Amino acid sequence: MLTSLGNPGWAQDRKTTAKEPQDTGFSYLMADVSFVSDAVFMGRRDTVAAPYLLPSLGYYDKSGFFADATLSYLLSAGEGRIDLGLLTAGYTFAGRDLSGGLSGTAYFFNDSSYNVKSETVADLSGLLGYDWGLLETSVSLSTYFNQSGNPDFFAGITLSRDLIDTGRHWVFRPMISAYAGTQYFYEAYYNSSRLGNRKGGGRGTGSNADQTKTLFIDEVNKFRLLNLEFSLPVYYFSGHFILSATPSLALPQSPATVRGADQDYTEVLDPAFYFMAGLSYWF
Repeated sequence: MLTSLGNPGWAQDRKTTAKEPQDTGFSYLMADVSFVSDAVFMGRRDTVAAPYLLPSLGYYDKSGFFADATLSYLLSAGEGRIDLGLLTAGYTFAGRDLSGGLSGTAYFFNDSSYNVKSETVADLSGLLGYDWGLLETSVSLSTYFNQSGNPDFFAGITLSRDLIDTGRHWVFRPMISAYAGTQYFYEAYYNSSRLGNRKGGGRGTGSNADQTKTLFIDEVNKFRLLNLEFSLPVYYFSGHFILSATPSLALPQSPATVRGADQDYTEVLDPAFYFMAGLSYWF
């Protein structure tokens, strides 16, 4: 499945294997329940962790077209709520060596959300991968539309290798990824969550006195390296069930210089470890 096109760190990116339903050549439904320990995007995250429970239901047509709906329930103490809804549709293809897809996603954030992507309203993404045998490479391109009106553009490259047991039940996929792009989404996030300007009074880290200020990030429109990420997705296939777990380490790059506060400063970006686990059933 390529429902995570252009959306690293959120949904699982499962490639076709002998145990997956794509091999049977028919259309199917996929129900999934996943957990992610924090909302990390392009190496960025809020100062308060945002763990989510994500139930989803998708339809995958044998032609390659798919549609998926996901709810994100925020599990933070005192914050239990549906924080985000996503609607995704797209097309995927998989040949012997070449695979790829296109997708579009609409985001519906709760007014109180402090998710680092909470000013995003939609994205359009594409991915193209080639299996060289010993190594697979994939390139992604995406555009993210924000409430600020300024879209972000991202590009990513991933190197991966599938390790499959002889019974074709277990798949281990070590991955190294690099992502570059603009940061309008991050500037908008700073002016909502970090200043405490959420409509619903979310957990922004600013004070009431900060609410009259507007923060700016230097060269927000510049295309820069934003994140290096190492992950190890593990899948287990049994009949119609798929179990998955993905630990990831994000190494954010290009710290932002923030202006407009009492004193200009360059943020400190710390490595972010997070993980995702899920159970899927196709029928």
